[in-house]
Amino acid sequence: MFSGNRKVLIYSIATGLLLLGGAFYGGYYFGKERPPEITKVGLLNKELPSEIASSNAVDFEPFWKVWNVINEQYVSKKEIPTDQEKVWGAISGLTASLGDPYTVFFPPQELKAFEENINGEFQGVGMEIGLRDRTITVISPLKDTPAYNAGIKAGDRILEIDDTPTSDMIVEKAVSMIRGKKGTVVTLSIYRDGFKEPKDFKITRDTIHIPTIDTENREDGIFVIKLYSFSAASPDLFRNALRDFVLSNRDKLILDLRGNPGGYLEAAVDMGSWFLPAGKTIVREAGSKKEGERVFRSKGYNIFNEKLRMIVLVNNGSASASEILAGALSEHGIAKLVGEKTFGKGSVQELVKITPNASLKVTIARWLTPNGTSISEEGIKPDVEVIPTEKDITEGKDPAMEKAVSILLSQ
Repeated sequence: MFSGNRKVLIYSIATGLLLLGGAFYGGYYFGKERPPEITKVGLLNKELPSEIASSNAVDFEPFWKVWNVINEQYVSKKEIPTDQEKVWGAISGLTASLGDPYTVFFPPQELKAFEENINGEFQGVGMEIGLRDRTITVISPLKDTPAYNAGIKAGDRILEIDDTPTSDMIVEKAVSMIRGKKGTVVTLSIYRDGFKEPKDFKITRDTIHIPTIDTENREDGIFVIKLYSFSAASPDLFRNALRDFVLSNRDKLILDLRGNPGGYLEAAVDMGSWFLPAGKTIVREAGSKKEGERVFRSKGYNIFNEKLRMIVLVNNGSASASEILAGALSEHGIAKLVGEKTFGKGSVQELVKITPNASLKVTIARWLTPNGTSISEEGIKPDVEVIPTEKDITEGKDPAMEKAVSILLSQ
């Protein structure tokens, strides 16, 4: 996904961080009884960008004073963190200072949990969460999981996890608390628009298998593809679903991306390529000033002619790659969007190794639709807004699907 130059730049930055980590240790052990002799650390790496290398020196004296006071005076009922754990905490504080919920440092234990989370099978409740307005928020519960069956909805705000408040909690910490062994119970205090007060949801954890795709060849002549995630296997499964659609001799297609939290960019680009001529923009990646903008274009598989009638269903659980695909199909006039405004997760993260067992997940770019709309700032607005009511949900109705069917049948 990234060029060789970008890899070199990231490696240089990682090396710089490791050197500063060594300075932390050297300064502490050398000057435990007095402030370190070297209290100002300049950036000496000539490979770093000139605007950073030429900046004023950074004053580390306050850091060392706090370090020494904690080591010499702090008393706690709990076990005091080791020096290494305090360094991990300092780096976590550094990333938190950016104010970006998606840039996160993973010490060894958190990194292990993160890697397990992206491998596709884990034990937990089965929902994707993120930060919205500094609150832990459900992006989407996965179909037929404990969270889904317990009634958790996209947009639910998680105020407490087992009586622990989630204010100022990073997403990865919330994930580690919600996950757990199969058969154990986690209690989530949930606030939802329409609730008079928060409600507790007790959910029994289970082994979670992330679903990918379902299809339906409806009697009314409409073919439906329900895509649950943009996994590594999704492009092949999507191609097979499109083959079934073509063989059905139908010309009306509904792509349901509701509750799809996203996944691989490459999967979204590949899927969009079935509908767009070669070279058409699917998404723009706005990076740093040095990196500039990259454009991801259709591979030109486009097999459909002007007879195709298509609607994409979205809601506030459609995020990341879902927003990329929906935005491209909408802005190129391939499909109408029906449903609710999407989640608005339009940033790109890369996992950078800092040590053999610790990594930094850092935001390196932001997604823009083909017309330049920021997905992070605005999300994707549907052409036809349909918001289900509590009564609809209780009665098992699907007004967005009904509206999509109505539009297609009227064409």
